[in-house]
Amino acid sequence: MLDDDSRSSPSERPTDPELTSPLGAPSPGTQEPVASPPDPSELPGASGAPLEGSRRSALLARWVLLGAVIGVLCGAASALFLWLLDEATNFRNGQELIVYTLPIAGLVIGWVYERFGRSIQGGNNLVIDTIHDDGPEIPLRMAPMVLIGTVLTHLFGGSAGREGTAVQMGASLADWAAHRLRLSGLARRQLLAAGVAGGFGSVFGTPIAGAVFGLEFITLGRIEYRALVPALVASVVGDMTTRALGIDHTLYPAAPHVPLTPLLLAEWVLFGGLVALVAALFIELTHFLKARGQALLPRLPLRMALGGLIVVLLWKVVGTSDYLGLGVPTIVRAFEDPELPVFAFALKLLFTAVTLGAGFLGGEVTPLFFVGATLGSVFGRFLGIPLELSAGVGLAAVFAAASNTPLALSIMAVELLGASVFPHVAIVCTIAYVLSGHRSIYPAQRLFWDKGGKPLASPHALRDKLRAKPSSPPKEPRQ
Repeated sequence: MLDDDSRSSPSERPTDPELTSPLGAPSPGTQEPVASPPDPSELPGASGAPLEGSRRSALLARWVLLGAVIGVLCGAASALFLWLLDEATNFRNGQELIVYTLPIAGLVIGWVYERFGRSIQGGNNLVIDTIHDDGPEIPLRMAPMVLIGTVLTHLFGGSAGREGTAVQMGASLADWAAHRLRLSGLARRQLLAAGVAGGFGSVFGTPIAGAVFGLEFITLGRIEYRALVPALVASVVGDMTTRALGIDHTLYPAAPHVPLTPLLLAEWVLFGGLVALVAALFIELTHFLKARGQALLPRLPLRMALGGLIVVLLWKVVGTSDYLGLGVPTIVRAFEDPELPVFAFALKLLFTAVTLGAGFLGGEVTPLFFVGATLGSVFGRFLGIPLELSAGVGLAAVFAAASNTPLALSIMAVELLGASVFPHVAIVCTIAYVLSGHRSIYPAQRLFWDKGGKPLASPHALRDKLRAKPSSPPKEPRQ
């Protein structure tokens, strides 16, 4: 569990007791629901109002400082990554013959990861497992290896995103700092959450969504409030650092103000169900391709070479490069082009599932932005919803359902598209989150209650959900 420190011995990693119980949180081992803000009366060592205020200020200052340090590291790493990614994309767009060498690139990247990266192949799931289980230090080499691997994936035409790379770089840098500072247990896990938030917020230019994502993606259905301060500071400082280093983020058309009528609400409910279906299809297809590939070709280099070959064949069949790489131009086009191909979302889903299922490096956010924006554009076109609104809602909702982060993505939509999108995107993200079931692009996410609110006999990872049983027989839903 996230708040179980029994696996960390103080004799192994000396800790500062003030850092292990920051901002009024209970000391490690105390079983307090993390979904509630800390009670000021439970501040460890508090014996009076003056002492409590002084201690709280000291703890706040420490976590602000640590969060700022992590933010600078994450922001600088994201700036380098985004610059390299832009250079790789521009080169590929000008020299498209390089796409034919994607199978060779897969063979080389796969060999390097098989030879030197076995301990980091878990990617985002390794980060989640480490936060929950207080596992071994995440190797620092994760940062440069995932950065280079992702840039090469995009250079040669793989369809992948950015958030996985940013999250893994942020987490590995944060864990490196935590071990140098001799932090363990709760304090270490809070710093890891700050690294996730700093990476996500800085790579997309959405600092508030980044902070919430760092707290929300760890456990399905609840938020780790005790990491709020370092996560928020790291995400804000990370975004400021990335921008200060000259990185500009994609600007999307602002969502128009559209009143929420009963008819529009019914349409959003329908769209939420469609988004859940598409998100589930992406998750299941990606996991299926990965599992089948591992069964047929145990060697990672061979799987990546085969996956690269399939992407090249798909590229030649569809006759366009729109589905390679990030696909940002098509995402922007979805907000304004009523002639966008109806099947665009399905092709991008297929290209991305093959790329990631084969083992290429990268994330899912931007490809799922593509899938969601194009799906929303087509949906809005048929129902008369403004494209700027329907594409924006879809952009956020598909990833929200696939990652079980409806709150973070609702906030992200506001940061990217303006406040007018909020009621619409929150409704669709919530419906899609519930209807997508107990599946995720991050199968290491922990489940404490099912999405119907029933507690489980014990917390477990989503990948183990078939072995878990509810603590009580499910009740029939009310009609």
